[in-house]
Amino acid sequence: MLGGIDIALGNRSTAYLKDAPSNAGVDAPRVSVIVPARNEEKKIREALQSLLAQEYADLEFIVLNDRSTDQTGEILAQMAAENAQLRVVNIAELPPGWLGKNYALYRGAERASGQLLLFTDADVVMHPSALARAVNYLRANHLHHLAAMPEVRMPTLPLRLFCSAFGIFFSGFIRQWKAKDPASSSFIGVGAFNLVNAEAYKAVGGHLAIAMRPDDDIKLGKLLKKAGYRQEMVLGMRLLAVEWYSSLGELIDGLMKNAFAGLEYNVVRSIGAGIAVLLLNVWPFVAIFVVGGLAWILYAMAVAVMLLFISDTNHFYGQPRWYALAHPLSAILFVYILWKSMALALWTGGISWRGTHYPLSLLRANRV
Repeated sequence: MLGGIDIALGNRSTAYLKDAPSNAGVDAPRVSVIVPARNEEKKIREALQSLLAQEYADLEFIVLNDRSTDQTGEILAQMAAENAQLRVVNIAELPPGWLGKNYALYRGAERASGQLLLFTDADVVMHPSALARAVNYLRANHLHHLAAMPEVRMPTLPLRLFCSAFGIFFSGFIRQWKAKDPASSSFIGVGAFNLVNAEAYKAVGGHLAIAMRPDDDIKLGKLLKKAGYRQEMVLGMRLLAVEWYSSLGELIDGLMKNAFAGLEYNVVRSIGAGIAVLLLNVWPFVAIFVVGGLAWILYAMAVAVMLLFISDTNHFYGQPRWYALAHPLSAILFVYILWKSMALALWTGGISWRGTHYPLSLLRANRV
């Protein structure tokens, strides 16, 4: 119950990006928008067009074509020829000791001239006022790092049901609303929209310090928070949108690269976390069918309270309340992803992502 109350209150303490002023002003700082792209031919044109349409005067766009084997390179070359603001950097080889995306972001930051750096993904679509509002919010609140959670679009019902549960697990673990509290150890980072002061980024070592972290967005936030820089997460609904995954299989493959990493590749912690998720999120729903007496009453109360808070979170994020009924099934899938991520990493000696295998020894060594 306490966890549910914490999430409910935390959600309501989180600001909306849409409420920030949209006029950037004549003294607005230069922003370098850095976009890594590997095999993004289906979505990159729409995403970049939304970036180029931003209502913000002093911008530069740096897109890193990270060893793409599809039509991404051709699309970028065509768009760069049509837009002088757009700079494309082609990466042909990945040096040892780097994850592909992290190296691309590092290369982009090296070339950036802005006082602020916006790290975003090649499939994020933004409203024309999104960046101006973000810069205004960052400056008004004296922040060094502003993360914005986008509206997540899922094409199928199973994906939307899982997204509902994943949001609960993410919030319970990260407690993103506490990142703005200097006295809290909580931190945040969002790959879709990480707006960072360039000097603060360089001071914490940038992506060089997290070269082998698949959870680079979160860990960049941790670096900044540990160094004493002020950060906050806002909700970007109506201004930022991304299709997270297009199928259940794609979701499972995508989350597996981060699941074991999120627990620092610790086997005991990963097994324990999975058991805890099953006991807290699945067993109570099973217990009401297999126990009786006082135990049944207690489990029935636990299930009712859980459904209440999960449905409240769904409603807060614009999802149907009844998605809460699928929570135990989504929790089982979550544990499956976590344990499969662990088993594959141990069996293969690392993780494979977008055609590249990364050794577990190097991944484990990059602790933050």
